[in-house]
Amino acid sequence: MTISQIFNIANLFVLPFWLLMIFLPKWKVTQRVMESYIPFVPLAVVYSYLFVISITPENAQALSNPQLADIAKFFADEKAAATGWIHFLVMDLFVGRYIYLQGQKTGIWTIHSLALCLFAGPLGLLSHILTYWITQAFFPRSTNDVAAIAE
Repeated sequence: MTISQIFNIANLFVLPFWLLMIFLPKWKVTQRVMESYIPFVPLAVVYSYLFVISITPENAQALSNPQLADIAKFFADEKAAATGWIHFLVMDLFVGRYIYLQGQKTGIWTIHSLALCLFAGPLGLLSHILTYWITQAFFPRSTNDVAAIAE
């Protein structure tokens, strides 16, 4: 399998999880899948493989003392770029899962934060944090309301 094929498969692999969290957040299957580590294990294995095959002695030295020019040179390699991209996919999905689970627990609206996280992980996380703060400040809920939502 080529690096390009691995890259394309990884991109497609994450989409069902995002779609479940965004469009079917209350579905029992979504809840069960997102409470597990199922989405992350295959991606982490692929990442590990790509990481190992993309490391050369020069790359290892560059990564041990990161300088922007060296990192840019490292990611100019297709294997390294695919490794970095899958790193983004795993971490963005993990953050998206956190946002999803927090939304399920607290009842806070998460669709916008999940959509942002899908395309720009840290912006989705920031959106969720701001949404949480605004909701707490202007629409506080009693612990009974939160417990009822979680059930």
